[in-house]
Amino acid sequence: MIRTFCLNFALKKSKILANGTAPVYLRFTIDGSRLEVTTRRYISPALWSNKAQKMKGTHEDARIFNHYLKTLEQQVYEAHRQLIESKLPITVQSLKDRLFGEEKPVETKFLVPIFKEHNRRIAALVGKEYAAGTLERYKTSLKHTIDFMKWHYKTSDIDIKKIDHEFISAYEFYLRTEKNCCNNTAVKYLKNFKKIIRLCISNGWLDKDPYTAHKFRLNEVVTAYLTDQELELIAKKQFASERIAQVRDVFLFSCYTGLAYADVKKLSRSEITTGIDGLQWIMTSRQKTDTASRIPLLKQALAIVERYDVCIL
Repeated sequence: MIRTFCLNFALKKSKILANGTAPVYLRFTIDGSRLEVTTRRYISPALWSNKAQKMKGTHEDARIFNHYLKTLEQQVYEAHRQLIESKLPITVQSLKDRLFGEEKPVETKFLVPIFKEHNRRIAALVGKEYAAGTLERYKTSLKHTIDFMKWHYKTSDIDIKKIDHEFISAYEFYLRTEKNCCNNTAVKYLKNFKKIIRLCISNGWLDKDPYTAHKFRLNEVVTAYLTDQELELIAKKQFASERIAQVRDVFLFSCYTGLAYADVKKLSRSEITTGIDGLQWIMTSRQKTDTASRIPLLKQALAIVERYDVCIL
C-alpha cells in the first residue's frame, strides 16, 4: 500500500529559552498522522529560515548546523526505506522507533506451527463443525507441504513472509509431478493451503496474498453409475464370505438410498420410522452438511434392513 510521507523541520518559538534561542524540531507525517521529535539543536529565531528550513547564511556555524539537519533527514529516509523493505507497518511511531532504535523485535512466524495449530482446532471441532475426514485431509495437506519444502527449499519449515507466488507455483508443480496428483487432487491441496494463507493474512502476519496471480480450476468429473441390471447382478451374487456379503449389502443400501457411506455407517434403526403415508422412511441428518434428510425406503433397501436381526448399517 502506498502511504503519504512528509518530513520537515520547524522552529518551536513557543519554547524559547532565556538565552533567546528556540529548539528545532523534526516533524514527520504519515497518512495524516504527525509526530514531532527534538533535533537537540537550538537557534536564534532571527537566524532561522522558515522557507528553507535551515539556518541562514554560509558561514561556518551555518554549514555545521545545516549539515547536521541534513544528516538527520537522511537517517529518517533510510529508516523509512528499511521499514518498507522489511514489510513492517509504516506509522509515525514505527518510524520513530526505527530511527532511535526503540523498536520491539519482530517475532518471526513460521508456517508449520501455524498449520499445526489450525489442525489442532479442526480436531477439537470434529463431530461438531467438521467431519473426521476433513481433519485427515488437512493432516495430509500439512505432510505434503513439509515434504515439498524439504524437496524444494531443503528445509522443513519457512518464515511465512517468504511465501510468495513462486512458492505456490513450485508447490503446485511438486504436487503434479513428485506426488503424481491429478488436477482435481492438486487443486484441493492448494485450496487447503490457501486457507492457511488466509489465516495468516487475517492475523496481519502476511500483507500480500501469494495466490493473487495464481489461477486453478477443477475439471468436471463425469460420474459413472450402475444400471438396474448391474445392481441386480450384484444383489444376486453369492459370496463364500459372510463379511464380503455384508459389504455388498451396505454398498447396495447406499445405492438405493443415495446416502454416503459415512451416513450409512452412523445410521441407526431409530432413524427408520413410519411416515404419514404408512411407508418406511429414513429420518436422519447428513454428516457432511448437517442437513436433515427424509428418504423413502425402496423395497430393495427395506429388504436389506429386514435381512439382519441386528442392524449392521
